[in-house]
Amino acid sequence: MAGCRSWVLFLTVCAVSVFGANAEIKFTIPVGKLFTYELMRETFQNDFEPLSKLYPGRLYDDPMIFKCNRQNFPDLPEWLRFTQRHPYDNGFLYGTPVSPGKSIIEIYAVNKRSYETARQILVIKVTAEGILPYQAEFFIKLREVEKVLPSPVQDEIKQDLQKLWDTEALEIVNITNALDRGGRVPLPLAGHFEGVYVKVGSEQFFSDCLLRVLTAEHEKQCKAGAKVKIPGECNFCSIPSNCITWCKTELFDLSKQEPTPPAPTVGSGILEAGGDFIPLESPPSRDYLPDYIVTVIVPLILAIILCTLLAYIMCCRREGVAKRNARTNQIQLYHHHTILGNTDELRNMAGDRGTPPLPLSTLPMFNSRTGERASPLRSNSPSIPLIMAQHDPYVDTLPRK
Repeated sequence: MAGCRSWVLFLTVCAVSVFGANAEIKFTIPVGKLFTYELMRETFQNDFEPLSKLYPGRLYDDPMIFKCNRQNFPDLPEWLRFTQRHPYDNGFLYGTPVSPGKSIIEIYAVNKRSYETARQILVIKVTAEGILPYQAEFFIKLREVEKVLPSPVQDEIKQDLQKLWDTEALEIVNITNALDRGGRVPLPLAGHFEGVYVKVGSEQFFSDCLLRVLTAEHEKQCKAGAKVKIPGECNFCSIPSNCITWCKTELFDLSKQEPTPPAPTVGSGILEAGGDFIPLESPPSRDYLPDYIVTVIVPLILAIILCTLLAYIMCCRREGVAKRNARTNQIQLYHHHTILGNTDELRNMAGDRGTPPLPLSTLPMFNSRTGERASPLRSNSPSIPLIMAQHDPYVDTLPRK
């Protein structure tokens, strides 16, 4: 099987090399089997201007990125996935079809050096065949999906699993990246990998080594987080990077599952002759009064109560000026009135700054309390002061010590 598959891939690559990247490539695969197609940069390099004209000796060193989509659609079918890690790496189309049909995939290669493009058509025909009844899924921790998709690596993994299953009639059903299952992105350091889930199937029942996964002791060890002890005869890991994680191994017995019922047939949507159309009953009427009371009336009543309470506090709880003055000390009130009078006098004096200064003999005499002004020509007596003082009757009423 491995040799036949290698010959098929070899002939495919040769056909593309001869007819160019624009050739149409056809595949026929059964339902439930893994499909893998490698987009090789060397194949598309022939459609671009060779780099050797500018840099002799560098034939296949152009960075390329691939764009894949279903013909007349913006994306790929649901079962098909594409991955390419770096522009200097090859790309991979892989997946497992779940229903028969035909898909036409358009592949565009973009040369990042010259921004030229090349196109390739991939026709995938999926045929209906029986699904393998016994399947098992394994988790390989020290692998990434790009490193598992090449055919030689798949053959290495399959050889180890054939020894574990104790049969050579084994097929790889699906390969899934651990990130697609909710796994965490590893650190960009050496020794940290994303992990890959590999599902295989066979017509033969599970071996004794695989049935250990279903034992209560195995489940107890995995829940406790302890290292699972597997007998030496069940460890068939020839390459350390292909070793499986036993606690993430799952077995699927599809032979016991009931077949899925067929999909209902869609009619024409037209009633047969003589049939009567019976409309659906109208929904019962609904009373919206409780909702109106809860959403409108209750908030309105609460707002009125709060406004009334606020108005009472702001208006009805004020003491008044007379009551406040009766409770205040008389000397304190006198000082307060004096400060207010002096402030007004200073403001009036500040307003007269803009007028030109006059001789003191021509200035009118004024009273600082009453504001009365008297002409200086009213009397020639030198005993009349320029600023006349007047007794404040309010001060005369104050008790004297």
